[in-house]
Amino acid sequence: MKNNVRRHKAPAIKQNDLYQQVTDKIIAALEKGTPPWRRPWRSAQHVHGNALPVNATTGRHYSGVNIPLLWMSAEERGFTSDRWLTYQQAKAVGGQIRRGETCTLAIIFKPFEKQASDLNDNLLFDAEGKPVMESLAMLKPLQLFNVAQCDGLSEAVTGTGQETNNGPVLSLSEDQLGKVLTILNATGVVCSSYRQNRAYYQPSTDRIVMPSTPQFETESDYWSTLLHELVHASGHSKRLNREGITSSSRKFGDPVYAFEELIAETGSAFLCAELGILGEVQHESYLAGWLKTLREDKRAIFRVCRFAREASEYLLSPLHQRAEQAA
Repeated sequence: MKNNVRRHKAPAIKQNDLYQQVTDKIIAALEKGTPPWRRPWRSAQHVHGNALPVNATTGRHYSGVNIPLLWMSAEERGFTSDRWLTYQQAKAVGGQIRRGETCTLAIIFKPFEKQASDLNDNLLFDAEGKPVMESLAMLKPLQLFNVAQCDGLSEAVTGTGQETNNGPVLSLSEDQLGKVLTILNATGVVCSSYRQNRAYYQPSTDRIVMPSTPQFETESDYWSTLLHELVHASGHSKRLNREGITSSSRKFGDPVYAFEELIAETGSAFLCAELGILGEVQHESYLAGWLKTLREDKRAIFRVCRFAREASEYLLSPLHQRAEQAA
């Protein structure tokens, strides 16, 4: 029996169009009122202990802009698994993409550096004679399928029967709470909670202020909101030194402010997915600012996801260090 590969093949996409195509998907989701970074913990199958999208054959988590892209696709198409693979990977493990199934767009993103040149193609050097380097990136489309679109895959690949989430848990387990407190304590940020109506991070005092716990609908909402503020705190000059926190012009309505809020929204979603926390961020809506940022710069969401990944990795590092010491 012949495999009709043609039906799974997508048309070639120019690199510049990839930036725009991804950005258009994010904008469309925002306009529908469903930010793609708020889906992660909805999955029914969290076989790796969290809801980050994972390659079904290698076990490696997808990263960067691929996380919201795959979350969006799963939400829109009703997939309950966070496990993905390519056509060839499915074939290699004895599976087959079902006839008529369509792929989900993901991105192969490979940053690299090269020596900068002027308009006449002359290589540039600084005052000390050292080459002036510029950061570039190579983008290629990656066609992925969810395991729910396949037949003939083993349980080891689909993840069925390994671990399932029987429903939303709106409070934290002792282990989850311990991990969040470890993250908070490792930053050295002072956190205060009292009855008022705002959650915010104050860079000048390196302090987080939270409403009191009873003001949140669920315990998980409180902690997911705290994680949002911790992503902001990661940008302090003594940590990751991110412009959205260190800039003196930072104020509501400023493009830098909107960009920082996108980082915090995305970064807290990454953290909640990693920790298995089901919560909604109790925060003001910055929808208009986000849409303006994305419409004006088709590469913005790629930078947002890069900064969000850096922030989440920085905040999770104490947990990884603790795990390595215990091994």
